[in-house]
Amino acid sequence: MAENKTQKTDASVAEFMEGVANRRRREDGFALLEMMREVTGLEPAMWGPSIIGFGQYHYKYESGREGDMPMTGFSPRSRSLSLYIMSGFDGYDDLLARLGRHRTGVSCLYINKLADVDLEVLRELIGRSYEHVKADAG
Repeated sequence: MAENKTQKTDASVAEFMEGVANRRRREDGFALLEMMREVTGLEPAMWGPSIIGFGQYHYKYESGREGDMPMTGFSPRSRSLSLYIMSGFDGYDDLLARLGRHRTGVSCLYINKLADVDLEVLRELIGRSYEHVKADAG
């Protein structure tokens, strides 16, 4: 079975963030970094070359595939900020409805810029998602 491409590394989060070329994406990334630190109470780590993650959980699918992933995190990608938010908790849809401009994918929330969203709603989404994953991770 293939090894999971996204693995925790020893790379520097600060160096990665300083290297983000787009000024707005870099500034928004630093703001998200602080928000996620406050919400989770954890220090970030790099996962793969471009994901900043907080915490860690182990997953195992019925197929036998398993691995580790951050409990929450983000990546300041060139097209948008990609936040790794787990759905499935009570109030998820209501929070998304109040968030502001965004797109969603499987366990991802895409935001063009933080100015497009309600930061208090985003903070609650991150916190509720983190607690949901933490409870499931046991």
